[in-house]
Amino acid sequence: MKTVPLQSAPLQDFLLKSFPLQSMTMAQAQQQQFKLVDIICRHFPGADFLSQGDLGLVPDLHQPRMTQRIEAVITEYFGAEAAAFVNGAGTGALRAGLGVLLRPCQTLLVHEAPIYPTTKISIEQMGLNLVYADFNCTKQFETAIQQHQPTACLVQHTRQKIDDRYALKDIISILNKYHIPSLVDDNYAAMKVSHIGSEYGATLSAFSCFKLLGPQGVGLVIGKQSVIDNLRRSMYSGGCQIQGYQAMEALRGLVFAPVMHAVQSGVNEELVSRLNQGEIPQVKQAIIANAQSKVVLVEFHEPIAEAVLATAHTLGALPYPVGAESKYEIPPLFYRISGTFRQTDPTLEQRMIRINPNRSGAETIMRILQTSCHLSIAH
Repeated sequence: MKTVPLQSAPLQDFLLKSFPLQSMTMAQAQQQQFKLVDIICRHFPGADFLSQGDLGLVPDLHQPRMTQRIEAVITEYFGAEAAAFVNGAGTGALRAGLGVLLRPCQTLLVHEAPIYPTTKISIEQMGLNLVYADFNCTKQFETAIQQHQPTACLVQHTRQKIDDRYALKDIISILNKYHIPSLVDDNYAAMKVSHIGSEYGATLSAFSCFKLLGPQGVGLVIGKQSVIDNLRRSMYSGGCQIQGYQAMEALRGLVFAPVMHAVQSGVNEELVSRLNQGEIPQVKQAIIANAQSKVVLVEFHEPIAEAVLATAHTLGALPYPVGAESKYEIPPLFYRISGTFRQTDPTLEQRMIRINPNRSGAETIMRILQTSCHLSIAH
């Protein structure tokens, strides 16, 4: 994998302000749930929905019939031309997207930031040449396109660095202006924000259903019909298919995801407000950030992060993610900051943690954090 070197900027004042994505309000989330259910009603008359779905390769469809029907529901919901379930969750969806948009050793334009580890592996396996540009600066972004003429562009919808602030819609508009195919990593954004990449005109959107209360191992690729058709050609065998029961479970998760994430967003906002008002004296500041899921980043005055985490886990906080907001994760997650953020500034690991409320309320999180801070300082 050849690259145009990444010029890393010092962190400095990045922590003073973050630019998280705008989550849907509860009212907006409810409307998205109602919209999806309305589409389901029109695609599944009578008792058709009360089924786990079929298996195997139906003649002419070359996939389970239930999977095809649910893909049609998802296509309509996102206003796309086509949608395809794939194996491998979010990683598999992105790998499939890269594989259909690029050939080995071609050029991929990426943001000037650490690449998500599993995506980086897929890029390395294809031997792609990377060109970096700061997506926060549209002038530099356009210059990179003009100078390097990339084959395609990978855009992460959520933030790779704390100070990221680019608008996905603007990035896609520029790419379309230069006729550059785009693959948007919509993990941690789909069903949380009002639009995903394909709705803004991206060639493809890719994300994990596991992160949206669905089954493990199932991903979605949504976008242009011709590109999705090419993707399907790489899924010829029966073992590559997402079976009907898996597709049905993924759809059920998508129905519940918007409202659940809107509740979680409200808890995040309450936590930041209370922590920044000094309710826990050991906390220097708290901010909401997409890292990669939308979480609360808590910075301490002292380097007590490791001790706080160890204590919090004895009080009921989850010590590590399963699928980052999967259906299995109910208690709050108290965890180290993300790998991409650690690469930006390794010293953060000693004084900062991330908290994902999952299905818990603010009172539970404040109780665990307050006790953990007190005991960490005492020892």
